[in-house]
Amino acid sequence: MFKNIKIISLSMLFILITSCSSELSDYQETNPKFDIKHYFTGDLLAWGMVQDYSKKVTRRFCVELTGRWNNNQGELAEVFYFDDGEVSYRNWQLTKQLNDEYTGIAEDVVGIAKGKQSGYAFQWQYQLLVPIDGKTYQFDMDDWMYQIDDNRVFNRTTMNKFGVKLAEITLFFDKKTLTKKCL
Repeated sequence: MFKNIKIISLSMLFILITSCSSELSDYQETNPKFDIKHYFTGDLLAWGMVQDYSKKVTRRFCVELTGRWNNNQGELAEVFYFDDGEVSYRNWQLTKQLNDEYTGIAEDVVGIAKGKQSGYAFQWQYQLLVPIDGKTYQFDMDDWMYQIDDNRVFNRTTMNKFGVKLAEITLFFDKKTLTKKCL
């Protein structure tokens, strides 16, 4: 009897967990429509933090971004200023494909990043090389961006290794606060 209750309880827990997952198509009818070509054009600032698997904040940072587009080809230059003094750079080469899909490459990205827009959401997936204590590790990144209004976007990213979530990154982008820089 106890074994049956345990099996039923585990089954219900599994159903509950898997039913809570979000799909990009869930946002199809939402507004404003997130046009990343439009949003990531010009200068932006972003602020963020990294939380480890236990939700402890391990790093905070500010990012200066500059985006340029020529038809369906874009460049997005990012400069990250971390609270420990580290400064790092990422330069995206982006391409808008058909059906609101995007691809991109960057110097610390393995292969091709792929993303898709639906309503006010954009999902971006890629493999990122991250230097940690003199070694470089490869993580699977799952970015979810949500446009709040013309000037603001929230971003939640999970960092996974072998299917296990090791960290979460939260960012807040703002196009309006351009009178200030990170430093």
